Amino acid sequence: MGGINVDMEHVIGESQEMEKEEEVKPQKSKRVASLDIFRGLTVALMILVDDAGGEWPMIGHAPWNGCNLADFVMPFFLFIVGMAIALALKRIPEKLVAIRKVILRTLKLLFWGLLLQGGYFHDLDKLKYGVDMNRIRLCGILQRIAFAYLVVAVIEITTRQAQSKELPTGWFSIFKLYSWQWVIGACVLVVYLATLYGTYVPDWNFVVQNPDSVDFGKTLTVTCNVRGNLDPPCNAVGYIDRWILGINHMYPRPAWKRSKACTKNSPYEGPFKDDAPSWCWAPFEPEGILSSISAILSTVLGVHFGHVLIHMKDHSSRLLHWICMGIALLVLGIILHFTDAIPLNKQLYTFSYVCVTSGAAALVFSGFYILVDILNLKYLFLPLEWIGMNAMLVYVMAASGIFAGFINGWYYEDPHNTLKADAKVTSGAASWSELNYKCCLWLFDNKLLQMERSLSNMSS
Repeated sequence: MGGINVDMEHVIGESQEMEKEEEVKPQKSKRVASLDIFRGLTVALMILVDDAGGEWPMIGHAPWNGCNLADFVMPFFLFIVGMAIALALKRIPEKLVAIRKVILRTLKLLFWGLLLQGGYFHDLDKLKYGVDMNRIRLCGILQRIAFAYLVVAVIEITTRQAQSKELPTGWFSIFKLYSWQWVIGACVLVVYLATLYGTYVPDWNFVVQNPDSVDFGKTLTVTCNVRGNLDPPCNAVGYIDRWILGINHMYPRPAWKRSKACTKNSPYEGPFKDDAPSWCWAPFEPEGILSSISAILSTVLGVHFGHVLIHMKDHSSRLLHWICMGIALLVLGIILHFTDAIPLNKQLYTFSYVCVTSGAAALVFSGFYILVDILNLKYLFLPLEWIGMNAMLVYVMAASGIFAGFINGWYYEDPHNTLKADAKVTSGAASWSELNYKCCLWLFDNKLLQMERSLSNMSS
């Protein structure tokens, strides 16, 4: 697992260091501690919502429209990836070398994404892994990050001659300096909106795969025949994924199953209503093709914040730009949502969702920058920094269930007397106790990795 972390930490875990050509002597660079801590916070949020989202739906994914705590995790990752792209690629002078490294890292992310989310562990105690090739999930979190990283990194490489220029005076000078990146971002937005609202969605069929349904094995029909609809069953995002990916290769447990249309227990999970619409049983890909195109925008905005860090040399100028832009994005997204122009929706990755989550990311990072890089209070956030510096390793162990199996494998005298069982007796809540154990063990593991990294640096 350590090899995974070393190979791919640039994308999720590395903010400033990339290798140069072998003939060029590498230079040590100071890491941006606030970015590591922000990354660690995002990973910690991921762990929290995965383990406690069922107990507290308000922190889990919104069933459809809306934005809960869990819905900030993915765009925060993409925003951080964008900042890392700007900071890291400026250290590789040769374009072809940079593109080669970007492609290799993209392929590694795609591989691990398919491995971790394409299959699943049948038995956490024995760590038995299995993949049904007829139903392998083709899209996922790492696949989306890989796609956005590839597109934005190539754009950054091909337009980065701007980094060698001095920043002219004026509020909009940094936008002008990277004008081509904003033009490309605008084109991405136009393509996404035109496809979302202009695609005709016909009726579609699917076979119910859930054995709990009375219609298990039957073919159900969903009636659409609409254009520009943003409801769960008839939107262009789902239609394109069904057409290109195939319905068998999409996520089988979408958040919409907790919607009011499907269950009386909404926003909690629960048995479906007797009159629940047929689409409640259907799969939906939250990291699908069209929504991943929109996700590029989160990474573009992250790159811009990285450019600000590079070109603006004083703290006040950086913070003024970051905070003003963060507030502007938040206000724009909220206005779009509450005027019913474009709803906040993580599943569709709507433009209002991009604005709100990117604005929030900007303000959170600015807060960490003040506390860590200006006030030198990094010691308060050391656990988050340790996690942030090894984010890929933590993610892999969380997504694969290795840590869940590890925790459940510790017992005293009787194999059924595990740490998880003891914690349940003590706290009365299995998910919360398991979460506490995971956090403690992850912090311990990351501290060991931090010590190993320090010893390696001393020896080199």
